[in-house]
Amino acid sequence: MLKTQLCRVLPLLFAASAAQAQIDLIAIGQIDGNYQDLSTRTAAPLENGVAGNRLGGIGSGLAYAGGNTFLALPDRGPNAVAYNANVDDTTSYIPRFQTFHLSLAPNPDYTAGTVGSLPYILSPALGVTTLLSSTAPLVYASGGAPALNTATQFYFSGRSDNFNGSKPSNAPTDARFDPEGIRVSNDGKYVYISDEYGPYLYKFSRGNGRRQHIYNLPGYYAVAKPSSIGKNEEKPYNTVGRIDNKGMEGLAITPDGKTLVGIMQQNLLQDTKKYLRIFTIDTETEATHEYAYLLTDGSGVSEIVAINDHEFLVDERDGAGLGDGSSAVVKKLYKIDITGATDIAGQPVLNTATTTLVAKTPFLDLVSLLGANGVPADQVPAKIEGVAFGPDLNIGGATKHTLFIANDNDFLNAVAGPNKFFVFTFEDADLPNYQPQTVAPFSLDKSDRG
Repeated sequence: MLKTQLCRVLPLLFAASAAQAQIDLIAIGQIDGNYQDLSTRTAAPLENGVAGNRLGGIGSGLAYAGGNTFLALPDRGPNAVAYNANVDDTTSYIPRFQTFHLSLAPNPDYTAGTVGSLPYILSPALGVTTLLSSTAPLVYASGGAPALNTATQFYFSGRSDNFNGSKPSNAPTDARFDPEGIRVSNDGKYVYISDEYGPYLYKFSRGNGRRQHIYNLPGYYAVAKPSSIGKNEEKPYNTVGRIDNKGMEGLAITPDGKTLVGIMQQNLLQDTKKYLRIFTIDTETEATHEYAYLLTDGSGVSEIVAINDHEFLVDERDGAGLGDGSSAVVKKLYKIDITGATDIAGQPVLNTATTTLVAKTPFLDLVSLLGANGVPADQVPAKIEGVAFGPDLNIGGATKHTLFIANDNDFLNAVAGPNKFFVFTFEDADLPNYQPQTVAPFSLDKSDRG
């Protein structure tokens, strides 16, 4: 069975050049990593001396919110400065999302046919910083509670020791939070965020960042013995659950807004290597399904975005590139289809011999296309993680769809470069069943700002 499945999938991987024939890079924008965000209340230095409102890492997740508005998600915060190995050098950085306006305008200096000259200019502008919190008490380690906490508002934290050691890693009372994927509800009022620590899947108010709902994942996604030192959460300490720092990395929402679709960065500890789980949950009934995805040539998956209710783009990548001191090799988007794949919901261990995998075909080789536009492989960010469809453009009388791709620079502007936004256009022929998500306009009251 498995041999038959692989024979069905692998030949499709050689059609990349044809698959991206109409995909064009039209703009590259960036944010200076030395800036601070708009949450002045968190400006005090963290445990490692870095400002608590350093603007960075914002490409961990990227969500379209209508017009030229996008929500950008940093992860658990700056932890590259060594100060305490017992918490993996994590800090009390408060997780948040940033509201950006990513405006495209024609480039007056564009020269067609010139490598490196792009037809549009992308001008990112930060509008709002929203901190993430809970109205119910959270569990913190000694010294791990954010100073902003009140009797009715408890902020999440990047600190790896902010958890209840008597419960598995997905306990919703844990304060530790490592956001990786973000999407917006169709009414514009809420955001859904996935996490690696638990893994967790939460619904937050877009206006004030307070948690509204907890979506429960199966127990076999969690490790029974959590630890503040990530390597101590893996084998032999745990034999079931997510791999350390390889939890629910990607998150999609179907265009009708009814289904959330999460994907793990790597396989669960109990599953065969390279076989990742895709988890879907109905936002109202909370009915769930699971499917198996096989890595092709990347070391993990960083994002998933919905084309329609059964087809998705998946961001498969390695860890090489700018920020790693090497040249990028694998930064690829695959189009997948869950139709016909085996529903493995409720199966703690994935049986690869009897499971029909999700079908996948190449869509975009990012390293190749950026290289053709003058971006060498050693300047392609190592952590390509945020993917979102954007607004349509009228170019030469034809409608073009847009795709925005962002990187996580780990708050290390000097090493990994600035946070960048790469903008591509594609046509209906490239994704014949593409259905854009429509997000209602949203007005934020000033009192809700971070």
